This record gives sequence, C-alpha cells and structure tokens, in this order.
Amino acid sequence: MADIDNKDQAEMDPADMEDVEEVEEEETGEDVNSKARQLTVQMMQNPQVLAALQERLDGLVGSPSGYMESLPKIVKRRVNALKNLQVKCAHIEAKFYEEVHELERKYAAMYQPLFDKRSDIVKGSYEPADDECEWKADEEEELTEEMKEKAKVEEEKKDEEKEDPKGIPEFWLTVFKNVDLLSDMLQEHDEPILKHLQDIKVKFSDAGQPMSFTLEFFFEPNEFFTNTLLTKTYKMRSEPDESDPFSFDGPEIMGCTGCQIDWTKGKNVTLKTIKKKQKHKGRGTVRTVTKTVPNDSFFNFFAPPEVPENGELDEDSEAVLAADFEIGHFIRERIVPRAVLYFTGEAIEDDDDDYDEEGEEADDEEGEEEADEENDPDYDPKV
Repeated sequence: MADIDNKDQAEMDPADMEDVEEVEEEETGEDVNSKARQLTVQMMQNPQVLAALQERLDGLVGSPSGYMESLPKIVKRRVNALKNLQVKCAHIEAKFYEEVHELERKYAAMYQPLFDKRSDIVKGSYEPADDECEWKADEEEELTEEMKEKAKVEEEKKDEEKEDPKGIPEFWLTVFKNVDLLSDMLQEHDEPILKHLQDIKVKFSDAGQPMSFTLEFFFEPNEFFTNTLLTKTYKMRSEPDESDPFSFDGPEIMGCTGCQIDWTKGKNVTLKTIKKKQKHKGRGTVRTVTKTVPNDSFFNFFAPPEVPENGELDEDSEAVLAADFEIGHFIRERIVPRAVLYFTGEAIEDDDDDYDEEGEEADDEEGEEEADEENDPDYDPKV
C-alpha cells in the first residue's frame, strides 16, 4: 500500500482516516504472522535446530511429570495403598492363567481323537470314506458340471499313470516349509529326514503338577536315527516376580529341555566334518587334520542351551532361547491345531490378513508427498 503524506491525511474525512488506520493495522498483523511463519519454516529446516528439538522431546518421553513428587505425604500414602491392591490383582491374574491351563488340558483331551484321526489319514493307515472327503468349495470356485466331469476324467487318468501314494506324502515337511518361522530353521539336509515325520502332538502337564507342555514329534522308522519319538518340554511359571510384580503379563516360559537323538553312524546332520591343514613350526611339514564342528540344522531344536541355576545367560544364549520359546509357542498354539490349513496355505493367508498393507502403503505415500514438498524449491508452506 502506498504511503499517505501528512497533507493528504489532513484533507481526508475523519471517518476515512479510521478506515485507513484499521486497514493498516490489519495488514501489519498479516505481515507479522507471515514473517513468523517464514522464520519458523527456516528454523525447522535447520538441522541443528531440529536435532536440539528432537533431543528435548526425547527427554520428555516417558519421563515423570513431577506430579507425584509434588503430592502431599498423605496422598502418596494412599497411592501406595493402590499399588498394593495392584499386586494383589497380579496374583489373582496368575491364578486365572493357572485355571486357563487346566482348561487347555481338558479340551486337549477332547481334540486328541480328531488329531489322532488326522494322523492316521496322513500316515495312510486310515482311508476316509467318500462322505468324509466331500468339501463344498466357495461359490467363486464352483465349476460347471461339464468342467467337473472333465477334471474328474483328467484326475483319474493321472492316477492311472502313477501308483497311488500312501496317505499324504510330506505333510509335515510341507507345513514347515510354508511357515517362515519354521522354514528359516530348515536346511537342505533336514528335508529327507522330515519326510519321515508322521505327527506332532502337544502334551500338557498333569493336574497338580508345575505348568509345562511337551511337543512330541513322531517319526516312522528311517535311516537317520533309531528314535521314533523326539520330545521338547517347556517349563512355565504363572506367578508375579516378587522383585517386579507389575511386569507380570501372563505365564512365561522359564526353560526347556530337549532329548537325545540316537543318530545312525554318519547320518548326524547337526555335525559336520571339516579338514584343516596345519604347518609344523620347526620342520615346516604340513599335515591335514579332520575336525568335527556344529552344523546348522532344524534338529538343533532338540538341544537348547541349558539355563543355569542362577538364571544368568550370555547374550547369544538368551537370543537363542527367546527364539526357541517363540517357536515352541507357535507350534503349540497354531501349527498343531491348524496343521491342514498351513499345509494348504490357507492359514498363511489368514495370518497375512492381520497386517494392513494398504494402510502402511498410504502412510508411506503421505511421507513421500511431504518429502517431495519439502524438497521442492517452489514449495510455499503458507499455501
């Protein structure tokens, strides 16, 4: 706006002067706000300012507000009473989980006849009747009668060309290969052995005994080891830690024990033989030494690190046990109850549905748009 000299101001009507003054004040206010916004943008683009601000915010996260310290002594006393009530809640919760464990034992006995029949079908010791094999497909998967007949003829032709396989070949091996958590443990030399795995069962501790569960792996006779049963037992505890009762969040695994595998000579896949050349310091002669060293294998699952009585483990052992506990829980809670769905891949699709990929992609796109705007030299934050 052009400046108004004193002469023009004297000749103007007082009402007009009020209008001019109001306009000037409004414009001056906008200018101040605009400059403030520009200054803020410049500051936020300064890495040092951002670092200092982030450090300040990090210091605030999770830090006490100071309110508790400011409370009168009589109020703090009452808060301590509430914390004692919370400890009692934790002990009640522990009893709740003990009863849940008892319910698991009860219903495990009801599931087992069905799991036994599943095992018989997989092994080929039981052939299901036609009515047991009928399965209604989803509407979009339904075929016309002509297509069904054509598919049936083709299947019968294929069956004639090859011998009828026994049961469901490689059932459990396929389950393991379909689940990332388990397939990461598998090595190529493990697969021929796991083709002989016939069943996996979960056995809970008896009533009145300390909480535990055992994974039982049943194998048909094979050339690799003489065992027909391999076991892994997980010991659990459902009681708050006296030193930190508020950390209680349900039963936790306290340790696990595997079993001895009686390997056939030359078939132990958990060990490998390597040859190293050694040179004699004095004579300079070279000799070849054969050494046996540990080898990556799924069957190391049955030889977990031992937990010392004091409960202290090195970082590597802690990491191994943490992964081991996760695998044990997953086999118990997901794999054994829903094995056929992991065999077909349907359970894997259900697990994938738990993740909102579209939401994650949308967040990424928003982040990319914001980054593009900030990197754009023509970008005006005021617009």
